[in-house]
Amino acid sequence: MAAAAALRGGTVAIAGFHKHQQQYHSHSQIATGGQHSNTCFLTLSRHHAVLPWSTNVTMRTSYPSWPLMALGTTKAEDSETQMAEPFVSYELLRQKLASGQWESADAETRRLLIVLAGESAMKRNYIFFSEVQFIPVSDLKAIDDLWKSHSNGRFGYSVQRRIWNKVNRDFTEFFKKVEWMKRLQDSEMEQYTYRSFPSEFIWEFGDSTPEGHLPLTNALRGTQLLASVLQHPAFDFVEEEDTLKVGGIIDNIRDTKQSRSSVSYMPDYKI
Repeated sequence: MAAAAALRGGTVAIAGFHKHQQQYHSHSQIATGGQHSNTCFLTLSRHHAVLPWSTNVTMRTSYPSWPLMALGTTKAEDSETQMAEPFVSYELLRQKLASGQWESADAETRRLLIVLAGESAMKRNYIFFSEVQFIPVSDLKAIDDLWKSHSNGRFGYSVQRRIWNKVNRDFTEFFKKVEWMKRLQDSEMEQYTYRSFPSEFIWEFGDSTPEGHLPLTNALRGTQLLASVLQHPAFDFVEEEDTLKVGGIIDNIRDTKQSRSSVSYMPDYKI
């Protein structure tokens, strides 16, 4: 008998429940805020499903193929079972960032983007720039928020987008700003070259660490992938925040000028 799970906008049929129940009882659990729940509640990208079995075990980080769930508004009696998008957890990324494992966190970020980009990206183990548009806004924001919250706002894709905007979206200038390029010391002229990955990148966080240095995106074969990431709608709030900030500054200047002009300065002739 197929179990049913409520999803946004409809009902999802969970097929093969009995077939896989014992398998996932043995190695799957989910922690909810440090507490273990008797009802297994899966937090998915854009979807929520309640699976009706009791468990005290922890869910694996991600599933390239998830056999229990069918995505969409299907009927239980449908003969064909649809495959769901993989379960994505950001807990491993959070742990690595919290413990200062910047290089491992960078690698985990790339892995997550590949999973979020879809099955084709997972099979080839890298992303085409054209696939970035299919990554949900909520997922990219979640990744970006983790990077910012564990770096005092110095790392993250939205941080990189703001820097990119400040240099008029010139990638050469952007690479210099975030120090993905280094200046050649022995040259009389100001010349730059790309850093060697991973040894020459900065995997320590400190006051001297360049803003926007992490996470990395490979741009040696072109900037289309990086441009697609930075232009993703998940980071459109950057321009909105900057517009509000500039507007606030202008309003403050205007208010200051008005207050000064309203003051009447009378000469004091008293001795």
